[in-house]
Amino acid sequence: MFENLTGRLEATLKRLRGEARLTEANIGDTLREVRMALLEADVALPVVKAFIDDVRAKAIGQEVLASLTPGQAVIKVVYDALVALMGEKNERLNLAVRPPAVVLMAGLQGSGKTTSTAKLARLLREREKKSVLLVSTDIYRPAAIDQLQKLAAQVDAGFFPSRPDQKPEDIARAALEQARVSSADVLIVDTAGRLHVDAAMMDEIRALHAALNPVETLFVVDSMTGQDAVNTAKAFGDALPLSGVILTKTDGDARGGAALSVRFVTGKPIKFLGVGEKTDALEPFHPDRLASRILGMGDVLSLVEQAQRSVDQDKAQELVRKISKGSGFDLDDFREQLQQMDKMGGMASLMDKLPGVGKMPDAAQLAQGEKQMRRNVAIINSMTPGERRKPDMIRGSRKRRIASGSGTQVQDVNRLLKQFMEMQTMMKRMGKGGMAKMLRGLKGRTPGLPF
Repeated sequence: MFENLTGRLEATLKRLRGEARLTEANIGDTLREVRMALLEADVALPVVKAFIDDVRAKAIGQEVLASLTPGQAVIKVVYDALVALMGEKNERLNLAVRPPAVVLMAGLQGSGKTTSTAKLARLLREREKKSVLLVSTDIYRPAAIDQLQKLAAQVDAGFFPSRPDQKPEDIARAALEQARVSSADVLIVDTAGRLHVDAAMMDEIRALHAALNPVETLFVVDSMTGQDAVNTAKAFGDALPLSGVILTKTDGDARGGAALSVRFVTGKPIKFLGVGEKTDALEPFHPDRLASRILGMGDVLSLVEQAQRSVDQDKAQELVRKISKGSGFDLDDFREQLQQMDKMGGMASLMDKLPGVGKMPDAAQLAQGEKQMRRNVAIINSMTPGERRKPDMIRGSRKRRIASGSGTQVQDVNRLLKQFMEMQTMMKRMGKGGMAKMLRGLKGRTPGLPF
């Protein structure tokens, strides 16, 4: 996400860093390029105008002119303007009501409502420790009801069955009663979508809203539709008392115009980002963190939070104890590290949150790296427990058997063993107290490390 915008802004602001003194002329040149970058990202014209005016007013003012490093100060001004544009802070769901709290999902057909319903249920269950009940009122598409039932089973949430011959309001009222009886904390209601905004759709969603009186009404919108996404959100916002927006398919949106425009145009906060197809691929929307990613500064805080949620702490502690005792690092441990990385969203997700992402390999290379990582796991799985403990015994015929069992070539097995030996050597150094020495060695090759 924001790949194109990040590249343009980084190049523009880098030239500004080299200026000894800021003038109206060079600030004006910079802002023209920033304006073009935003327009190319499909940001709405009124949003671009307001953003540029805000940055210009601050950049030509005392905040920059009085600064010792004016180039860096302008970057800070752009960062602050981006944060203000996207909503200042993370807007959490308001669930502080008498249970069950009702969350109503609205949006066009194909925007990802049903999938987002399941993702939200999983997030609330795992992070907020809420019991969740799901129901679909989409009587026009029986497949949508079946899909939600299957997804509910995957995310371990309750499901209230419905039939196409029922009225949406009747389904909603029955589900609400069931949520009360079963003591569910949250009821999430998936609604029918249309290919475009029409009167029938709006009448139905208004009737559902009146019947349920939801504490949260979330509009689900496909970010890849760009400016159309913003216009649709505005139409819904005018018809319904929306409390927030969920932007889906952001992993496929390299421009990011919808994310930058929707708050300004609709006045409704973005609460979540859909960042993939898996049921755990839903992230709370933090404007400050996203602004950092846009400007190529990464999002280390989100990366740390993701690691805390995904990494098995007991296994990590066990590995630390094992290495510190000098027990050795075997292929089982190596496989565990690869699987933990996959749980965190893979290499692409990690790279996106690291500072200096613009200088990292492109998407094609990252995809190849992820493919290789999964291939390595398959190779290790094809080994016997004894081979994983003692890789030195893996020679000729064993390599051919492992390659055949994992659907790879002998060269791939050799490559994995070489990577493992390098990792093993590094772990031995760490176990002998050579961590500080190793980090000092890395410092010269990795600028920006804090030591």
